[in-house]
Amino acid sequence: MVRVELRRLRRVFGDGTSVGPVDLTVEDGQFMTLLGPSGAGKTTTLRMIAGFIRPDSGNLLFDGESVLQIPPRDRGIGMVFQSTALFPHMTVFQNIAFSLDMAGWKHEDVVARVEELASLLRIRRLLRRRVDEISGGEAQRVALARALARDPRLLLLDEPLSALDPQLRERLQLEIRRIQRKLGITTIYVTHSQEEAFAISDRIAILRDGIVVQVGEPEDVYEHPADEFVARFLGGGNIFKGQVVAASNGLLTVDVHEIRFEVAGESPVGSTIAFSVKPEDIIIDLDAGANLHPAYVQSVIPQLGSYRVTLRLNDQQVVAIVRSTTLARHLRSAGDMAVYVGFEPTDVAIIPPSEPVATSGRDIA
Repeated sequence: MVRVELRRLRRVFGDGTSVGPVDLTVEDGQFMTLLGPSGAGKTTTLRMIAGFIRPDSGNLLFDGESVLQIPPRDRGIGMVFQSTALFPHMTVFQNIAFSLDMAGWKHEDVVARVEELASLLRIRRLLRRRVDEISGGEAQRVALARALARDPRLLLLDEPLSALDPQLRERLQLEIRRIQRKLGITTIYVTHSQEEAFAISDRIAILRDGIVVQVGEPEDVYEHPADEFVARFLGGGNIFKGQVVAASNGLLTVDVHEIRFEVAGESPVGSTIAFSVKPEDIIIDLDAGANLHPAYVQSVIPQLGSYRVTLRLNDQQVVAIVRSTTLARHLRSAGDMAVYVGFEPTDVAIIPPSEPVATSGRDIA
């Protein structure tokens, strides 16, 4: 479909806040997600790509050609917003057909295209209904069909599922991914949900205060966060900070709140490092053992196929994933008794220090 390049793309607002400069490449047919907390600049970046917001500097290329002077309607883009923005007085058919009618398509071609998309999105039964007679999830399918009607080369989705309940959101995530793969359309998706980004993306760009701080495949950003902000935002690891007190043969001894951990890595003695350990790599035992430290259970929460256990280790909160129902029951009944936690040194990811990002205190969309 199209290869999209953002080269030092930047927008400065009247109060001095800014988004960018953003450098990002989305390959032809790729599903890229812009992920970050509220105010990270995700929507502003998406709207610059769409042409709704004009950047103050930088360039935007589609297949190697700048599109900054091309109006939004001529960029070959389909867009779906959090609010579906459908016409409530029209039927589903009329909403999907609207842009085709405006473009002067022949009636028989309009009917064929609408029916093709309705079959793809599994909404044929809804075509004669008014928009105010369908559910929120159905409305998002209609909005997606409308965005795809003119066969765009780029699809932009701005938190389209955030207003839906979790079960429906999960089903529609899979539907969007299925359709994107079937059509092979280059797609850029905005969300603040880590789970959503991990579920549907080929690659993820993580934004903080208007800047892209890490880009990679979902597994890469989860396993190897670029800095402490990414690690904490993704929720993929317990963050430990401490001083290196010994180093030998690629193994560090790190003092964290007077507890010493063995960590695989390189750093000079006396340095302070941060490292993360994923919840699924935390070891919990009811008995003391080598490289295990006493901790106290704060909560045990059942989730699909596992249990999320929160523990207090001195001044450090630790989250672990437990798959054994028997162990989870023991932990729930532990009360004030200590259990023992640790991790393998090789299950650690040492986190590079975060670089400060200048902000003016105002949220950026």
